[in-house]
Amino acid sequence: MRLPLIKKLIEFVSDNRDEDYLNETIETLEALTEVSSIKDEELDVIGEMLSNLYGALEVQKDMGSGTSQKEALNSFMKRVTGSIDQ
Repeated sequence: MRLPLIKKLIEFVSDNRDEDYLNETIETLEALTEVSSIKDEELDVIGEMLSNLYGALEVQKDMGSGTSQKEALNSFMKRVTGSIDQ
């Protein structure tokens, strides 16, 4: 996951006042993973993009409940780091 990408996606959602763009992008990318001729390298890129999109939605959700962007990002990254360490 890349924090700058997640920040940009959060900014995009804020500017457009709509998370549906991210949800529709996720659905599209997930559908692409089912193509039988897709290469492993392409799957890796799609997986990374999906991770960033899901991360942005998680951070956006925390922000929607009143958490500041900085706190929401820090909390999210701690959860991700914690799950990797296990």
